[in-house]
Amino acid sequence: MKIIFVLYFTILLPLALAQLKLGFYKTSCPRAESIVKAAVQKRFNTDKSITAALLRMHFHDCFVRGCDASILIDSTNQSRSEKESGPNLTVRGYELIDEAKKALEKVCPSKVSCADIITLATRDSVVLAGGPSYDVPTGRRDGRVSNINEVNLPGPSLSVSQAFQSFKDKGLTMDDMVTLLGGHTVGVAHCFFFSGRLTNFQGTGKPDPSMDAGLVTTLKGICGNGSNPTAFLDQGTSFSFDNEFYRQIRGKKGVMKIDQELADDRLSSGIVSRFASNANLFRTRFAQAMVKMGNIQVLVGNAGEIRKNCRVIN
Repeated sequence: MKIIFVLYFTILLPLALAQLKLGFYKTSCPRAESIVKAAVQKRFNTDKSITAALLRMHFHDCFVRGCDASILIDSTNQSRSEKESGPNLTVRGYELIDEAKKALEKVCPSKVSCADIITLATRDSVVLAGGPSYDVPTGRRDGRVSNINEVNLPGPSLSVSQAFQSFKDKGLTMDDMVTLLGGHTVGVAHCFFFSGRLTNFQGTGKPDPSMDAGLVTTLKGICGNGSNPTAFLDQGTSFSFDNEFYRQIRGKKGVMKIDQELADDRLSSGIVSRFASNANLFRTRFAQAMVKMGNIQVLVGNAGEIRKNCRVIN
């Protein structure tokens, strides 16, 4: 019986993933990808930080219940959704997904999932920022559950090994983790995520010694007004999707603790070095890792639903 179960599971899993395919909407909604792309282009023209916002949204969605757009669901009087959890309070870009969904519903009612919109929009925003263009398999379905208590995301103060456990649990490798965190090349972070490194690191009364002194001064200037502003995670080419982030952290200019530890920890430092010296390698691996992340625990076939409004379960 045990052998039969294992065989059944190993056969079933590839079959489920096989239902995600390139051009899934070719017949049911031929303009699906171009409609999403147009919405992203419109937003990017006025707000280049949308790339970072969508990357974060996609990551936060896929790491809770899989890539099922559960992060988009609004809370109700009966239940609090993922949006209200601490890590998601600064997630943004919801209105862009709403805009794309509204346009799609006019042309192809109840055909394109919100989960696929997030995935496609993220890819399109990466391309607009100068990142790699890659094909996205589609066919995801939308989840019907969003629970604040299920949000357990790896935080910015974790060690490399601690953070990796969360990625490993989702079927991702160390190389995948270091690659995906390279998305911080266009990222920003609110000061409360790293302010503990600037003045009284671990109770020493001094800044984190692993942070460049010049960067400490710069960040103190940004964070000193008390309104919890944001700082770029890549202090070099902040809005360009490139490998500069890896060069920065090799020079002790990681803003968040986990970013700097990627360069310092023996588990990840070799990968960081390779990406810092080879931009094309990073671009190739980032595209591969994004497709892999986009496959986490997806709903396909008759599972879930296709939401008419991304914020509300049908």
